[in-house]
Amino acid sequence: MAKEGSGSILQFAPLQSSVDEGFWHRLSSLKLNKFGIDDSPIPISGFYAPCSHPQVSNHLTLLAESLLSDSNDESTMPSVIRGNRNRCSVPGILYNTNTMEGFHALDKQGLLKAEAMKIWEDIHSGKAVEDCAVLSRVLLISFADLKKWNFHYWFAFPALALDPPATLVDLRPASQWFTLEEAESVSTACNEWRNSSVTADVPFFLVSIGSDSHAAVRHLKDLEACQRDGQKLLFAFYDPCHLPNNPGWPLRNFLALISARWNLKTVRFLCYRENRGFADLNLSLVGEALITVQQRWREQQCVPNAVGWELNKGRKVPRCINLAKSMDPTRLAISAADLNLKLMRWRALPSLNLEILFSLKCLLLGAGTLGCQVARMLMAWGVRRITLLDNGRVAMSNPLRQSLYTLDDCHNGGDFKATAAVRSLQRIFPAVEAEGIVMAIPMPGHPVSSQEEKSVLEDCKRLNDLIDSHDVIFLLTDTRESRWLPTLLCANRNKITITAALGFDSFLVMRHGPGPFNSIPNLKAETEDSLAAGMDNLVLTNTDGQHRLGCYFCNDVVAPTDSTSNRMLDQQCTVTRPGLAPIASALAVELLVGILHHPNGIFAEAEIANSSSGGNFELPLGILPHQIRGSLPHFQQMTLLGHSSNSCTACCSTVVSEYRKRGMQFILQAINHPTYLEDVTGLTELMRSANSFQLDWDDDIEVADDECVEL
Repeated sequence: MAKEGSGSILQFAPLQSSVDEGFWHRLSSLKLNKFGIDDSPIPISGFYAPCSHPQVSNHLTLLAESLLSDSNDESTMPSVIRGNRNRCSVPGILYNTNTMEGFHALDKQGLLKAEAMKIWEDIHSGKAVEDCAVLSRVLLISFADLKKWNFHYWFAFPALALDPPATLVDLRPASQWFTLEEAESVSTACNEWRNSSVTADVPFFLVSIGSDSHAAVRHLKDLEACQRDGQKLLFAFYDPCHLPNNPGWPLRNFLALISARWNLKTVRFLCYRENRGFADLNLSLVGEALITVQQRWREQQCVPNAVGWELNKGRKVPRCINLAKSMDPTRLAISAADLNLKLMRWRALPSLNLEILFSLKCLLLGAGTLGCQVARMLMAWGVRRITLLDNGRVAMSNPLRQSLYTLDDCHNGGDFKATAAVRSLQRIFPAVEAEGIVMAIPMPGHPVSSQEEKSVLEDCKRLNDLIDSHDVIFLLTDTRESRWLPTLLCANRNKITITAALGFDSFLVMRHGPGPFNSIPNLKAETEDSLAAGMDNLVLTNTDGQHRLGCYFCNDVVAPTDSTSNRMLDQQCTVTRPGLAPIASALAVELLVGILHHPNGIFAEAEIANSSSGGNFELPLGILPHQIRGSLPHFQQMTLLGHSSNSCTACCSTVVSEYRKRGMQFILQAINHPTYLEDVTGLTELMRSANSFQLDWDDDIEVADDECVEL
């Protein structure tokens, strides 16, 4: 530590740089989308704060906001929000070259001197007294190799060199320089200065101490008032350096201002440092320096020499950083998308199995209002592999309700929804593995001619292959009959199946129970693309003997038939309240995530909210219901349970057995003959028995005059 009267040359601790990755990403975006080959200098803002740790100095940092946004005019400085105590703004300039050769060819000393000239002009014009932030500047030269994501760069912090150098008379911890009363008052005054939104980021200031030991902190422009009062005066600055024997770099230009502007020969300075956000006079330093400069210093035309290029491991060479792994937009998108899920695992949901979600293959049958919303929700949960099947085109009425489409998709008759949806998903999240299938689903009640049979059977086989190659199937189509064939195929393959259906102001979300036969191969024996390692642990055998959960058709007593013919306009369109689809879609995806994280998987029993017997709240995601029915008029939601029916036209053992025996011929017969499914399942006989049932009326019932009872 320097002692009083030592007379040594005052030496300053160099400022160090730190660049956030967001800065390089913003620079890359500007270079690609705005600047192009224009290599004009770019205004930037750096940030620093006073030292806050006894063993670590603060760096001058560049962040994404250090650069202007894409919409700003390139001639203006980046917008800096003032009043942030942790971000004292430092104006600067960036020279980003187009080639590595151009980077090496830059006149580095000339650029440094040009920035020093700006500081010198601000000192002589008085601007540095009015806005002391301009006393510090940052110069950055760089070359951004956007093909390999290599960034070559070199920082300079321009400083005016005193000639001759300042002589250090005294330097000691501030706590040893002040009396106890003065120290307490100085700490209080500095804390108030730092905590005020007006002065928190003003890095150069005056500390005056009266004869009564009362301290005050003032702006530099108040110097004359402080001198008239005959008080002790210290020139204070936020010191980013932690060293006990050296003040930080910002003092260099501060001394230049004091000498050139006020012609002072002896200067007492305070290197202000903090601990936990409050003034720390043990860490802060108070020093006294003698300044002897030539007469020409008071002339603006005589610019002092400039120093300030940052050393790299003790050498005057640039730095290089490779950000290929983090700067590629797709990788950045993946990182950002996964952030919320990974943070969920910290405390809220430690058992969240991201591997299952990342490897899951989901097939969405229907790319309309529900399909668009379900796809978005799946991506939010980390699902990367999504297939959408639909044969419709985007109509003018779709974009407002179907979130993956825009007006551009409606031109020239409209793009196919499946392909337009995939384009949109890829724009939202480039890493998604999305595929669009343009295909109609064969439906019972919609007979086909002999000429169409081959095409329909090919569609049936293709749908079967799609279901077989995916892990989860969402039924999101507009009509009831379009859900029949997928339900049958899913029951045959024991696939996780989720149905979402909308009314005008009500909705149904349900998970289908497992198929009637559990003899299909375990998922481990499926193709590797079917599900990755995490999915192998789901249980696929029903060992408790419980009733199967029903499918979408289990409560029907008639076979699905043509519901599209002879419909009015409001019946041709899916007329629902706009808020219904997002609610139902979100619940459908949440239901899937619950199945994936339940130890029994597809065979998990149904749980009902507020039931004394149901509801396993020990599971991390809560209960796992069978059906969720909601009503917007009453803002109500219910969880219901429905067991499978032995006469179900889609999932009962009779129907699945017939399909396994006869294959596509069975499906073709179901399509062409509306009553075939009812005959096979026994529903025809059931309805015949119900029609023949006679009610015995009591003839003695008296009915009041003019009163009619209608049954």
